[in-house]
Amino acid sequence: MYQVRVEADFAAAHFLKDYHGKCENLHGHNYKVYAHVQGEQLDEGGMLLDFTEIKKTLRDTCALLDHKNLNDFDYFMQNPSAERIATFIAEKILEQLPELKDKSKTHLYAVDVFETDTSRARYIL
Repeated sequence: MYQVRVEADFAAAHFLKDYHGKCENLHGHNYKVYAHVQGEQLDEGGMLLDFTEIKKTLRDTCALLDHKNLNDFDYFMQNPSAERIATFIAEKILEQLPELKDKSKTHLYAVDVFETDTSRARYIL
């Protein structure tokens, strides 16, 4: 099994409506996002996939969130947690690269969203 990882980042504000603590107040993060792809077969060039394609897709997806208030997105239901952000990013990647859905081939395996260097949520597909 082979795995590759690409990363991107974005800055955004949010608050958690149903959280009772300091995160219920509007605040921001400089998010780091990793997209993991895995598969068993390498192509004729010895690669699992072209980094360029997945990096562009991840960066384009993060650009949708960059410098936004994430609570303005209906998708997050007023609670844009790192877990929901990871799910959103995974779904957007698969919309753009549907060939990464087939788990019997090279596929998107996981998306990590770091709110800080020490706090990460992972969505495993």
